[in-house]
Amino acid sequence: KKLEMEEEARKEEVRRKAEEPYRKLESYFSAISNSNNIASANSSINEALSLFASKDTPVLIVISEEGGQKDYDRPTTIGEYLNYLKDQKKNMNKINQLQFDSSGKITEVELVKN
Repeated sequence: KKLEMEEEARKEEVRRKAEEPYRKLESYFSAISNSNNIASANSSINEALSLFASKDTPVLIVISEEGGQKDYDRPTTIGEYLNYLKDQKKNMNKINQLQFDSSGKITEVELVKN
């Protein structure tokens, strides 16, 4: 019974660690789009960029999906997308999937329209 509980705790910790980048990035998206001033938004953008392998990391936005086939909006980069959030002041997409490199930096973002 104790071993079972320890295994459950380990699985929960792994799940929590896997979800952390998603939570962090959602938090940055929210902070940038809800920022009251440009300096604050730019500060959040610079912090968010530290999660990525490059400011040119691709961002793919799924606009429709049927039968496992996804249609994407025009590709953009994370640098452009974060500035878009700053300018539009609204976050209309949610994170669907992130890909990482061996050092844990994000190398691709897939978003879906809310």
